[in-house]
This record gives sequence, structure tokens and C-alpha cells, in this order.
Amino acid sequence: MTLADLPAIQQLSRAEQLELVADLWDYIAARSDDDLLPVSAEEAALLDRRLAAHEAAPGSALSLDEFKRQLASRL
Repeated sequence: MTLADLPAIQQLSRAEQLELVADLWDYIAARSDDDLLPVSAEEAALLDRRLAAHEAAPGSALSLDEFKRQLASRL
């Protein structure tokens, strides 16, 4: 399905479209289907490595403010 299949959405204002996106995201997030967002074995291994690295050195994580500063300096 594409946006072209839903012409009524194209007629909504930007604010209404964003509200619809938020509602759809909340609906998806509330579902408990195990296959909703399948993760490959490779992706699961990467996530496990990243979590282990964080647990080994939690102080190495950036604060939200520092992340924003670094991101802004790249733009």
C-alpha cells in the first residue's frame, strides 16, 4: 500500500497528517505481535554487543544535550 492508494490522506493538512502518523505509531507500538518487527540473528547479535558495551562502560554514553550539540555541529 502506498500513499497514492489513500487519496483522503493527501487532502489532510500537514498537522492532520502528523496527528495521523502519531496515532498510527501508537497503534503499532501497542501491538504485542512477536513478528511485528522481526529482527534477524545478525541484528540481534549487534544489539547484544551494543548493550554489553554499554553495560561495561555506562559512563561512555552521551547525554541528550551532548548528543544534540554534536549533531548540531555536523549540520
